[in-house]
Amino acid sequence: MKQDDVLKLFEETNALLSGHFELRSGLHSNQFFQCALVLQYPRIAGRLCEALVEKMKQELKDLEVDTVIAPAMGGITIGHDVARALGVRFIFVEKESNVLKLRRFKITPGERFVVAEDVVTRGGRVQETIDIVKENGGVVAAIGILVNRSGGKASFEAPLVSLLDIEPVTYDPADCPLCKAGVPLVHPGSK
Repeated sequence: MKQDDVLKLFEETNALLSGHFELRSGLHSNQFFQCALVLQYPRIAGRLCEALVEKMKQELKDLEVDTVIAPAMGGITIGHDVARALGVRFIFVEKESNVLKLRRFKITPGERFVVAEDVVTRGGRVQETIDIVKENGGVVAAIGILVNRSGGKASFEAPLVSLLDIEPVTYDPADCPLCKAGVPLVHPGSK
């Protein structure tokens, strides 16, 4: 699946929003990828995740994975579908006092993981998930993302593969022209 095809699916499902948004990173933007709107269609979500797995296999020829892990909320659907496409187990980490924790599952020392997520701007939740895997003796073999909106700035110890690489305009809140113009600020994602 080409990047134009991915972008078209986001546009067709109204998952690419325009306006004035505060991202989880704290930055402001005139665009927001509301992955929940594309993921509400299971067949489309499945196609996107299968395409992500296919791209991971092409780019990472020696990829060996035991389990897929995702940060809740945004990554759960993606992680589940990526694990299904890979034929492996799926687990997730979840927020507790606004910090991700491994609560329901166990990680076996040496277990190899793909971290799956919907959208990355700075990569904070992905890094938290990587840290949890490592603290529990696991190994992160790769990171699979539907939308990498970091413009190449988000980097991790493991290889990152994404279906769509895009760098929408972002603003520091102190310098945001949308704020200065009085455009109402929307918080569409999870905090």
